[in-house]
Amino acid sequence: MNRLSRRTFVLGGLAATGAAVAPLQRAGAAVPYPFQLGVASGEPDATSVVLWTRLAPAPLNADGQGGMATADVAVDWQVSATDTFATLVASGTFTARYAAAHSVHVIAAGLQPDAEYSYRFRAQGHISPVGRTRTAPAPGTLGRDFVMAFASCAHYESGYYTAYRRMADDRPDLILHLGDYIYEDAATAGSVRLHAGAEIVSLADYRRRYAQYKSDPDLQAAHAAAPWLVVPDDHEVENNYANMVRADSSPALTTAQWTARRTAAYQAYYENMPLRPANAGSGNSIPLYRRVQWGQLAVFHMLDTRQFRNDQACGDGWKVCADADLATRSLPGTAQEAWLLDGLGQHLAKWDIVGQQVFFARQFDAAGAGNMDAWDGYRASRAPIQQGWVDRGVRNPLILTGDVHAAWANNLKADYADPDSAVIGTELVCTSITSGGNGTADTTIPNAATNPHLRFYSNRRGYVRTSITPARVTADFRGVATVTEHGAAASTLQSFAVLDGRPGLQSL
Repeated sequence: MNRLSRRTFVLGGLAATGAAVAPLQRAGAAVPYPFQLGVASGEPDATSVVLWTRLAPAPLNADGQGGMATADVAVDWQVSATDTFATLVASGTFTARYAAAHSVHVIAAGLQPDAEYSYRFRAQGHISPVGRTRTAPAPGTLGRDFVMAFASCAHYESGYYTAYRRMADDRPDLILHLGDYIYEDAATAGSVRLHAGAEIVSLADYRRRYAQYKSDPDLQAAHAAAPWLVVPDDHEVENNYANMVRADSSPALTTAQWTARRTAAYQAYYENMPLRPANAGSGNSIPLYRRVQWGQLAVFHMLDTRQFRNDQACGDGWKVCADADLATRSLPGTAQEAWLLDGLGQHLAKWDIVGQQVFFARQFDAAGAGNMDAWDGYRASRAPIQQGWVDRGVRNPLILTGDVHAAWANNLKADYADPDSAVIGTELVCTSITSGGNGTADTTIPNAATNPHLRFYSNRRGYVRTSITPARVTADFRGVATVTEHGAAASTLQSFAVLDGRPGLQSL
């Protein structure tokens, strides 16, 4: 079916335009509007998709419950092939529970493959905004060409979420968020806008922080525009954490306090993301690495590079560190490494796309120092993964990365110390949505002489838009000139193609 119309449509007699629909109150509604955090969808397969919302009429209440009473609430949901909802293709009722902050995770099943749908919710006499979602192509089929955007690092205090709005304007078919959806730090005087409260530690804190971020209309528009695949990085818990009590954790915590904090962080993450119930946390861990199939065109291997990693070698920061080569140290953990290589070896689709968090290619300075929080701090973990996809004959390995607050495009090399070594894969790194502030127009590649495989750099804020076909992936690096003022236009800073069967970047 064709993409849903951008025209003005009517819900229950109230005209609205675009995906973020104005609140609609039924006659006689007795409670405040509960859909202040918008709607979202995610985890599409060929016949189903997750639908999400969270009831929160007063999102910033300090108890983290969003102004809801202790009672559980029945929430109706509807899916339609049209934005008028004249005919429903799926519907039902979900019980939003107080214990889960009245979050809703519905699996809308029985849908047609490779199709677009509208969805909405009803609760407490109100109707939610309308979202647009879609399903993946049927197994064994390539489906239509599709547009996928990816982003990361949206520090609320650093600026406005204009890049999310521009991503929504592109009307992609799928959005990947690669981490740092929220930040954990306290309010900082003089910021563009302020976090509510101190450094977040408790479950109430994390719930309130998500509510503040998700109250932003530009983020709501991006969620309503397309289904999302999400993985967290560090700031969803704590800066640069690595599966253990950090010696420099802020605030300083005992082992028991750290376990409680991590448990709270992951519970709040699940409550606020369009994840399947199978991805709900258990205690202080959460099962987040997973594969999502997009017909025979692409398979997304979504990694978790925080929960299972060894601590950073030689401490955080850029270091010359021999311990980064120790075979006993892993970034994703040995079980996840084996899972990834097994999936790559199955040749499930034309494009094997790895969604992960931290810089993958080698990025040394002139002295040979690398970022110990990225794969350069886990070189003995990176090498067997790269060699593993070569040994398994993976035709089109493509790494997608966030974290570093700048855009990069990198060729992946069999031997980074040898400029003439074979190119064996490609890495696309999105810049931040806001983190780091406005940035600059600088496109000079840092340490280019030391790293000739790094092909592009930009210090603007924005996202990456890709168009994926059987023959090529085209990547447009999109940027905005300012985030300290709202509403900037987005422009394409640079474009590259990755051709089927030819690893590496082709300039456009």
